[in-house]
Order: sequence, then structure tokens, then C-alpha cells
Amino acid sequence: MGSIVGIILIFVCVFGVYILHGGDIGIVLGALPAEMATIGGAAVGAFMISNDMTTVKHTAKDLGKAFKGAKWKPEDYRDLLCLLFELIRMARQNPVALEEHIEAPEESSIFTRYPRILEDKEAIALICDTLRSASMNYDDPHQVEEVLEKRMESNLEQALHSSHALQAVADGLPALGIVAAVLGVVKTMGSIDQPPEVLGKMIGGALVGTFLGIFLAYGIVGPLGAKIGHIVEEDSHFYQLIREVLVANLHNHATNICIEVGRQNAPGHYRPSFGELEEALKSVKQEAA
Repeated sequence: MGSIVGIILIFVCVFGVYILHGGDIGIVLGALPAEMATIGGAAVGAFMISNDMTTVKHTAKDLGKAFKGAKWKPEDYRDLLCLLFELIRMARQNPVALEEHIEAPEESSIFTRYPRILEDKEAIALICDTLRSASMNYDDPHQVEEVLEKRMESNLEQALHSSHALQAVADGLPALGIVAAVLGVVKTMGSIDQPPEVLGKMIGGALVGTFLGIFLAYGIVGPLGAKIGHIVEEDSHFYQLIREVLVANLHNHATNICIEVGRQNAPGHYRPSFGELEEALKSVKQEAA
């Protein structure tokens, strides 16, 4: 919602003030289709040259994040802690019974109680792989922690590709705007025998290219890329919480302590209160009884 309001505000302030100060919007609108085709087409082409199809598809998909916001909500963090509580408790009480849950999570009576988490393949893989490693009696929990850290760094780097790709496009848009403007000037010079009022409109149309390149770079594409990067980093806290809880489990801390470690590591605006989490865990215990 904030992104939509921001875009509307940009257009109102830029074009509204221009019109209020007596600017002829007709010149801008007249040149806009050709300039947009030149600059936008060149930007898309450059984007496709500099990225593989996986990144292109990923970026197209991630554009929705700028308007939808972060994937994980406060209730998801609470549910994640409840899920990890159940799994850790079962791992300590009945390790054999845990195997069927981590080997086939989509059929697990525990995982299926948390459908939003179950839909996320990376979250499920992170949980199941780490619990599977714990069942192998790793002697050094720090080794598992290091593996998890490298895995999450790699995942975050890949998830940020679309943000970086959009920023690269934003960096190039002003130059593409100059290219479009130069072509407009070339066209104007070819019509130098025209009356001054005609030449004035042609030069004004050419300058729309420079304006459009800068406007798109700093008003639209750049901010969208930054917003996607912020959301990706915010969502990464969900996976970091998984790591913190499971590493605490590998250090053989009490189950409640492991969950509290996770709660404390949740972002402040997503962190469930101690009482809220206690109520949720009581419900989990009652269902398991």
C-alpha cells in the first residue's frame, strides 16, 4: 500500500507542480510514447543482456513484493516457534518417531498444522536438514552452525539478485534518457529550416527523453529495487530464527530455552510477546496430549 501511495505522490508532485506553474503538459504527453518506447525498450533489452532468464523471471515475480510487503507476518513467527517446539520436543522424547515427520513433511501431522510454513520449501528444507544432521550425532554443533550460516548467506545473495538487477537498470536509465534526447536533437537539427515555434516544440520533446530517464531511475525503478531488497532482507529474519533455535537445540539447551532464544531473535515488530507465545505453546501441548 505504501508503494502505491508513494508512486501516486511522485506523479502528483512532479507533474502537478509542473502544470500549476504553467507548464504545457501537451508537449510532455506528445513526446512520451516515442521517448518511453526508446528508453523503456532499451532498458529492458539491457536488462535481458546483463541477466540470465532465471534472474529475469525472478525479478518479474519479485516486483509484486514491492506492493505486497514482506511475506512473513507476526503470526507466522509465532507459528514457526510452535512448530519448532513440537519438533524439538519429539526429537528428545522419541527420535525414531521424528524421522517420519522430517522425511515426509507434506504428510506429517505436525507440519500440516502450519500450512503457510509448509508451502515454503526453503524453510522446510532448512528445518528437516538440520534435524536430520542432529540425528547423526554431530560432535561439533559449531560445524552445523557454520554450514547453516553459509547456506543462508548464499540464499540471501540469490534472493537479492532482482534488487541488484533493478538497481543496475536504474543506474543506466539517465544515460538512456540522454541517448533519446540526443536523437531528438538530431531530428531537430534536420528540421532547422522550420519556424522557431516548431523547433521549440521539437527541442522540448527531445528534452522529455532526459527528463524521463532521470524520472524513471530515481522516482520509480531505483526505489522499487531498494524496496524489494529491504523486503528480502526482512524475510530472511524468518530463516535466521530457524537457525538460532536449531543451533540452540544442538547445544542441548532446554526446549523452552531454545524457543525463547528464537523469540528474542525475531525482529521487534514481528516478535510475539512472552505471554502470547506461552498461550500458543499451551494449545500445542493440549493438542499433543
